[in-house]
Amino acid sequence: MKKTKLIAVISIMLLLFLSACNSNGNTSIQLAEVTRSVFYAPQYVAIEKGFFEEEGLDVELQTTWGGDTTMTALLSDGADIALVGSETSMYVYGQDSKDYAVNFAQLTATDGTFLVAKEPNPDFTWDELRGSEFLGQRTGGMPQMVGEFVLKSHDIDPHTDLNLNQNIDFANIPGAFSSGDYEYVQLFEPTASVFEEEGNGHIVASFGEESGKVPYTSYMAKESYFDENEEVLSKFTSAIYQAQQWVQENNAEDIAEVIQPYFEDTEVDMLAQAIDRYKNQDSFSTDPTMDEEEWDNLKAIMEEADELPADVPYQELVNTEIAEEVTTN
Repeated sequence: MKKTKLIAVISIMLLLFLSACNSNGNTSIQLAEVTRSVFYAPQYVAIEKGFFEEEGLDVELQTTWGGDTTMTALLSDGADIALVGSETSMYVYGQDSKDYAVNFAQLTATDGTFLVAKEPNPDFTWDELRGSEFLGQRTGGMPQMVGEFVLKSHDIDPHTDLNLNQNIDFANIPGAFSSGDYEYVQLFEPTASVFEEEGNGHIVASFGEESGKVPYTSYMAKESYFDENEEVLSKFTSAIYQAQQWVQENNAEDIAEVIQPYFEDTEVDMLAQAIDRYKNQDSFSTDPTMDEEEWDNLKAIMEEADELPADVPYQELVNTEIAEEVTTN
């Protein structure tokens, strides 16, 4: 009887091990990204240049379109790792989650949106937003909170000085702007450049330049996954760090050639233009370590938007041990 139970236990353990690995022996990772954007160029470089594969990982990427759906995928085990705004980990923690999300690697270091106007305006000033029809991002998301932070820094209250619409789903914002009567919108790349090329909009300002350094998008995993798969997360972070260094050392054209398969409807030269914009404002993190000063800047932005939960300690929600070990070896 005992022998039968032992065999059953061994069989279960073997099945669990095999389910985490592919036929080539690599460990499978389900990765959910909050959106598809040139902003995440280092991630696509890590896949296309084989940095994950060199670490013994097979990464299956899914785009989950929006912070809420991405975090739901992570918390419900639909994803092992999520690339999403760091603010979402604060929201989960603020709900007294028993298995909250831990940030372990930073991918972007600024806001990634640009202010796009319906009409060309080479002499744009922020005061021109007053009274305008402004298509905003969803309440509580990083684009909207950074947008509010920047507008208030220019003495503009987005809720009283603008005709602000926040009722459009994230994925539908570009289409709503181009077909509606809105005068301004926040857009990521390459959409902003595509709009400019097609004459549907004109980039007049950068929210990333205005808001300063912030851990805008990071990789996170549930605390339980972190505890059981630290070696896997270390390999994942190592691949991301290699990609970050590669992006830092190579020009926009070469990067665009590598990531073009993820943007099949966008020409390489337009991708390069978008990458240049991000590189020039230091939007791509050069290493995966999230420091406390950036975290505090994020908290200040969230507090200004009245979205900061009661207490979001850096020491609880950020683990830098893996990133520090990867970057010093």
